[in-house]
Amino acid sequence: MRPQITRYRDRSPLTNALVVFMGLALAALLIWLTTAALGGATILADPAGWVGTLDERGALDAVGSSAEVVAAVLGIAITVVAIVVELAATRFSHLITRLFMREPVNMIVLGLFVITTIQCVWIGISLSHEEAGAVLPHAGFFITFILVTLSLLCLLPYIYFVFTFLSPISVIERICKNAVNAIEDGTGSDVRAAQRMTLAAIDELQDISRGAIEQGDRSIAMSGINGMTAIIYDYAAFRDELPAQWFVITDAIARDPDFIALTEDALGEVAEKQIWLETKIMRQLNALMSQSAGEARDVANLIGINTGQVAKDLGVANPDVLRLYVRSFNSFLRTTINAGDARTAYYLMDRYREVAEHLLEQGQGETAFEIAGFFSEYGQIGHMNGISFLLDAAAYDVVRLIEHALACDSDQVDPLLDVLLELDEEIREERQEDSLLGVRRSQIHLATLLLERGDHARVTRIVEDLKGERSSRLQRLRQQIESEDRPQYWELTDRGSNFAYLPPERRQYLAPLYEALLS
Repeated sequence: MRPQITRYRDRSPLTNALVVFMGLALAALLIWLTTAALGGATILADPAGWVGTLDERGALDAVGSSAEVVAAVLGIAITVVAIVVELAATRFSHLITRLFMREPVNMIVLGLFVITTIQCVWIGISLSHEEAGAVLPHAGFFITFILVTLSLLCLLPYIYFVFTFLSPISVIERICKNAVNAIEDGTGSDVRAAQRMTLAAIDELQDISRGAIEQGDRSIAMSGINGMTAIIYDYAAFRDELPAQWFVITDAIARDPDFIALTEDALGEVAEKQIWLETKIMRQLNALMSQSAGEARDVANLIGINTGQVAKDLGVANPDVLRLYVRSFNSFLRTTINAGDARTAYYLMDRYREVAEHLLEQGQGETAFEIAGFFSEYGQIGHMNGISFLLDAAAYDVVRLIEHALACDSDQVDPLLDVLLELDEEIREERQEDSLLGVRRSQIHLATLLLERGDHARVTRIVEDLKGERSSRLQRLRQQIESEDRPQYWELTDRGSNFAYLPPERRQYLAPLYEALLS
């Protein structure tokens, strides 16, 4: 499911500005018509005749005053725009300035002010030299004041457009659109230019997200992450149409900050698997994960959510891309463990497990088994880094995978069971009893499910593994399991699951299980 960028408005900045313009124009027209009707002006009955009867001296004075007014308004507009653009660029990204200058609306509106000022200057000279037999005498005056009216009507809508255009959400949407347009251009002849534009757009999104995290604007950072993920989905729609040159690692890609440090072998792998764009985005997301771990957990969690969704939606059909997402999850876990952010790592494991469950449903059990192995590895790494709870979480997630494999009738049940039984092997000689009990508790939970299914052969494997434990530990676990009646954890957590909870229908199997354990 393609993520949606959070919008504060249902319409684009240009549409909103046009609505304001039309409202002002209608109000001005109604006031003028009312005034003209009440004053008995002949312009309503004979506009051409009215223009021909204008007093030249009065017209010249009006044109001169209008030139001063329009020039002053132009100065105000440029001053306001320059200040607002600079503030936005300083707060979020210097690339906003370039994006703003590329917007045609800015050139059109400011150009209208400039042309109107020039028209006022020149028409003051030509009004005093009207040619005989003119189709519409003093037409220059009439056209000039139409331009003056348009310029003044545009001022407020244009300022409104600038403010809405420079809102971070609007900027992110525009950057995403530019990236997709560049990818579409990649189907044409100028592939290298399209590559450079795509790389620049992704860098702009990462730059905005990074600045937002530093400023504490988490919603903006999350919108930037959604934008990068949306590009992956849009890119997938064009992937098959892109020429072979698109996937070639050009100098622009090789010298990009996200690729320049890659060894020749690593860069060659990216080229061979044709995944430079996906790799670029995932490396950017990993950098944002490093920045947000421990500081902005909701941003870090969103990275895990989006990566998991992309892996499920797009990874199954492309093994090379799926491998990239698996490696990305591993990098995320390593990053959060190194940062000491247990809660984010704990949440990422949940997202990662959902990917493995989806793979089991799609018949890709080997990759799901590999992910279970990574659970074991990063659980051990977390334990060695003082986050022993991750080993408990790893055991819980492996049990969930085994349950899902049983439901899918997958051939990976026994390999996954091997992972579970070997999960605590490296710490059995240590005095980390709490971590060991967490793993043992998950094994007991699984054994009750297998007893419920009548799968005594696998129960026997678990019993043989548990028999090495002291009876005091086993009794402690039984007491803990039987006394826990809350399926949800009693504090606010991202996952919410209570690892110690065992459904009532499976508690009846604790007695025969313990009989086998203590016999």
